[in-house]
Amino acid sequence: MSSSSPIREAFFQRLDKPMLTEQLFDQVPDIAFFIKDHHGRYVAANKTLVQRSGVDTKESLIGKTADELFPGPLGSAFAEQDRRVLKTALRISGQLELHLFADGHEGWCITYKEPIFDAHHLIIGISGISQDLRPSTHGGENLNSVAKVLRYIRENIDQPLRLPELAKMADISVYQLDQRIRSIYRISAGQCITRARIEAACHLLDTTAKTIANIALDCGYSDQSAFTRQFKQTTGLTPKAYRDSRPH
Repeated sequence: MSSSSPIREAFFQRLDKPMLTEQLFDQVPDIAFFIKDHHGRYVAANKTLVQRSGVDTKESLIGKTADELFPGPLGSAFAEQDRRVLKTALRISGQLELHLFADGHEGWCITYKEPIFDAHHLIIGISGISQDLRPSTHGGENLNSVAKVLRYIRENIDQPLRLPELAKMADISVYQLDQRIRSIYRISAGQCITRARIEAACHLLDTTAKTIANIALDCGYSDQSAFTRQFKQTTGLTPKAYRDSRPH
């Protein structure tokens, strides 16, 4: 399948503005970049992703889904993640996960995925990057425990998330947990929790009709006023102003 395939052409014709980032990311060897359509099929990718997928050219990658390109558990996990983004419009921001390096071995990366909308605000695809974390500089042998903590935070955002309990889960001290999170994201462990809560709140404000009070509880805040203060401090807007500013 050529890079000017019907799948690729049909996708880019639906965009509100042209996507010119593929060639830019071709120059960055430690980042895998991609764009996928609403079926989760690749319509664009950089050279790094092509090398890691085991194909010779970009043309061989276009039109395939992640589980077709990467057989086994990793490919299935990538494809399920794509389906979740396409279904919920919930972005993935700085998620620590396993990926494939150029020589074929598994390694840690930070993944970002964003839903792509057309001019009518309908989801037509996903764009994303995965940036390598090298064990020599980030203590890769210890990242599994940090990934477990970060996954727990995402899945229990409505619960109290106390650093001593999270550190115990990872079998490390609070200081060690904080330092490992800082080495990855350049923010403290506490700030990482706040970011996860606010991102969840933004998604609920954007995609549901829930009251602000209920969203506050869903995102782990004891009351609406505390949630509003934190939300405005983080985003510069009140929750109501944020919701009103979003396209409908």
